[in-house]
Amino acid sequence: MEQNSFTIINEEGKEVKYDVLFTFQSEETNKDYIVYTDNTKDEEGNVQVYASIYHPEEEHSKLEAIETDQEWKIIDTILKTIQDELKNNQDEQN
Repeated sequence: MEQNSFTIINEEGKEVKYDVLFTFQSEETNKDYIVYTDNTKDEEGNVQVYASIYHPEEEHSKLEAIETDQEWKIIDTILKTIQDELKNNQDEQN
């Protein structure tokens, strides 16, 4: 998926634009994942982030739900690593 954003029609029939944060392929699962956000925030003020399985070789890849704890653990580890790196870079700049 080369573009930096995509639009999905939600359950209510509304178009929702999502920004792609990153994509990656897991050697453990041999699947491709896309991590994205609609830039909304939760009750604590954290930006909502979503992840799905996708097929980059397909022009209009259908997003698939992530169903295993192993897959969520992989994604969570990557998100925490990125978050830590961003925090460290921010600390170094201050």
